Amino acid sequence: MQTEREALLAFKANLTDPSGRLSSWVGEDCCNWEGVICDNSTGHVAELKLRNTRLSDPFQEDGETSYQLRGEINPSLLELKNLTYLDLSLNNFGESTIPAFLGLLENLRYLNLSGSGFGGDIPPSFGNLSNLQYLDLNTFYYSSLESNNLRWLTNLSSLEYLNLEGVDLSKAGNYWLQATDMLPSLSELHLQACGLSEFPSLPFVNFSSLQVLDLSSNDFNSTPNWLFNISKLEYLDLSMNNLQGHIPDAVANMTNLRTLDLSQNSFLSHIPKALGNLCNLQTLDLSNNDLDGEITEFVDSLSKCTNSALESLDLGHNNLGGFLPSSLGLLQNLKSLQLWENSFLGSIPNSIGNLSSLRELYLSNNQMNGTIPETLGKLSQLVTLDISENPWVGVVTEAHFSNLTSLKEMSIAKQSLSPSLSLFFNVSSEWDPPFKLRYMKLRSCQLGPKFPPWLRNQNELNTFILRNAKISDTIPDWFWKLDLSLIELDLGYNQISGRVPNSLKFLPQATVYLNWNRFSGPFPLWSSNVTALYLNNNSFSGPIPEDIGVRMPNLTDMDISQNLLNGTIPLSIGRLSSLTTLTISNNNFTGNIPEFWNTLPFLYALDMSNNSLSGKIPSSMGSLKFIRFLMMSNNRLSGEIPSTLQNCTTLISLDLGDNKLSGNIPVVARGKDSTLSFLHILDIAHNKFSGSIPSCVGNLTGMARDFESQLYQGQVLVSTKGTEYSYQSTLYLVNSIDLSNNSLSGELPDLTNLSRLGILNLSMNSLTGRIPDSIGSLQRLETLDLSKNQFSGVIPPSLTSSTALAHLNLSYNNLSGEIPSKNQFQTLTDPSIYEGNPELCGPPLSKKCNKDGDERKRDDYDDGSEMLPIYISVLLGFLVGFWGVCGTLAIKKSWRLAYFKSLTMSKVG
Repeated sequence: MQTEREALLAFKANLTDPSGRLSSWVGEDCCNWEGVICDNSTGHVAELKLRNTRLSDPFQEDGETSYQLRGEINPSLLELKNLTYLDLSLNNFGESTIPAFLGLLENLRYLNLSGSGFGGDIPPSFGNLSNLQYLDLNTFYYSSLESNNLRWLTNLSSLEYLNLEGVDLSKAGNYWLQATDMLPSLSELHLQACGLSEFPSLPFVNFSSLQVLDLSSNDFNSTPNWLFNISKLEYLDLSMNNLQGHIPDAVANMTNLRTLDLSQNSFLSHIPKALGNLCNLQTLDLSNNDLDGEITEFVDSLSKCTNSALESLDLGHNNLGGFLPSSLGLLQNLKSLQLWENSFLGSIPNSIGNLSSLRELYLSNNQMNGTIPETLGKLSQLVTLDISENPWVGVVTEAHFSNLTSLKEMSIAKQSLSPSLSLFFNVSSEWDPPFKLRYMKLRSCQLGPKFPPWLRNQNELNTFILRNAKISDTIPDWFWKLDLSLIELDLGYNQISGRVPNSLKFLPQATVYLNWNRFSGPFPLWSSNVTALYLNNNSFSGPIPEDIGVRMPNLTDMDISQNLLNGTIPLSIGRLSSLTTLTISNNNFTGNIPEFWNTLPFLYALDMSNNSLSGKIPSSMGSLKFIRFLMMSNNRLSGEIPSTLQNCTTLISLDLGDNKLSGNIPVVARGKDSTLSFLHILDIAHNKFSGSIPSCVGNLTGMARDFESQLYQGQVLVSTKGTEYSYQSTLYLVNSIDLSNNSLSGELPDLTNLSRLGILNLSMNSLTGRIPDSIGSLQRLETLDLSKNQFSGVIPPSLTSSTALAHLNLSYNNLSGEIPSKNQFQTLTDPSIYEGNPELCGPPLSKKCNKDGDERKRDDYDDGSEMLPIYISVLLGFLVGFWGVCGTLAIKKSWRLAYFKSLTMSKVG
């Protein structure tokens, strides 16, 4: 039809078509145009299929958005009066409103606008589409589509499929149920993520045709009774809500259910036995709840179904425990079994070998402390085996893998890096596995001491993890010749020696862990696909390649500490713009620290300690806006701390100890507002700092509040009690200041605001004055070292209230008076912590105290409160005596004359 052809061309004219999808829309016969389908008998345009088939999901990373049509929908479509099918899905109409005139296409039976970026309110004119059978307005969480009034829905009497996923229905109240319940032909209803918060209280609902109901990702907190009376329901998804209490037994009434998803809620208690009556169930997902107890009764009940239909069972991420029942082996149609992240005990039941259809088995992160059965080797359809993070014991043999011909992913790992392993691989050196793995994770299982020869034909690996496997061997040449392309290589925590070739190939975003071995030779330089590189604790030698920033520009994490590397820090590291952690400590690097830090905007942790670096600290380090750990101790750095470090406001740990830094300690706070409000580990010990300790140190608010442990990723060494301690998982609990071995002078500032300070070391300076009595308010102080200074006066009595104090050193000062003996001081009995103070006395020193003299010295700390009653008594006595004599003289004249007369005569005499 001429009018329909012209209408389509007008529709095309309003669109932007970057990929040329509509380039075929030329010529007279529009029925041959791409996406246009005509009725064979009438010749009218009946269907318009313009879905972007290159993009199945707007969020997929490799989706081709260049195939999206853009622009406006021209009203010329109204000329297509016989149009029954309109699909514009997965295009991009830029948050424009859905044209109301689409409601005038009265013959439409199919309308799909999903994922096309429409926004605003759904036009009420859609209520005119009385012939509509299929309506899909799924936003894919990609737009702000909403409907404040759903009354238009009630007119769609022919509707069979309705998808409003992501459409905001929060302002429509509870009318959503009434409106959809009035659609007699409705068989599928999708209302996930619609902002719904409660189920209307109704005695019953119709939903006589409803088979699929998806109400996931809302905020429902309870399940109504009418829900379990929808007799034809086959698919029910209530996942990702806030449902609480027990799983209702009434679910067992829904005997037609094939899929039940109650995951990611807050259900409590055990899994009801009644669920085992759902013999038609193919998929059951109860994961991510708070379910506890055993699963034996439930599985026993389910296994009694004649030919149980269950194919997928997911109970992961709960608190379930006990032993796995043998009845699991009776669920013979099971293809996926997910029991990870629970507290199951014991062994895998031998009956697991009966699950001949099983393709996925996930048992990781439990407490399964038994053996792995050989019957596992019967599962010829098994593709994924994950039984990692369990305390397995026993021996794994060839029989465990005898018929695993489909296996592609295998993960067997114990829970820790314990040096004593209890799971052993005992396979022949000639064994040729029946599988070709893509993913292999074997951690904390003993496979050594030789490098496993059965890997020689595993040429499809892209993830290869052989960590803490007790291997003390060189890697054979045949492994390097497998020509693998890896996404992850982890050989950490072995004793593997030899050199690593530069010929290894890696897939994008690859990670490499060769740490804690005996590898030697030059720094290995691989492709730009490597993002994380851990070579620490080996014997690599030579310099870092000068072109590392060019050859490996996508590095985000690099740890090359504890090696024999030398030379200077290459300038090309400044080109690693995505770098978040850089650890080069414990090597032999020399030279100045380069000035490239303003090109590393995401750097989170920097550790350059224990090298021979010299020169000044670069001022450009102040541009590290996200730095949390800055460690440069034990080098030869000189000069002052640059004031720009105040800009590093996210610092948690600053360690500049054991250098040659000088000058004053810079201001770290302005008034009461600390510029380093997260700092709670400060170490500038063993330098040449002079001047006084700035009072702003007392305003480091990070040492006065608790932090969440999730903020901490890293490892820090803290010196205390003469020993270095490594903190990692407990780092958020450490609050430490170490200013020892400098040339600091003056008095100790007020530190009472640092209420969570645990370690304070000011030893080996020239500090003077008294130890403030307020130091006793630091109730969490565990270590205090003020030795080798010039403090005077008595030990503050308030220090006895610091009940956490376990390590004290006050030696070699000018302290005097009696050593306190209360509370923690009863445990601080080593005389050496008080020696070098000639005027100190009392236990544990041999010098006895002169009670009178030492009482007077102790009175120096009195504020007068204890003497107040005595002062009052003396004053009252004085007043009574004074007024008893002088008052009388003032009142009685005869007495006054006699008194002065006698006083005059005594002077004459």
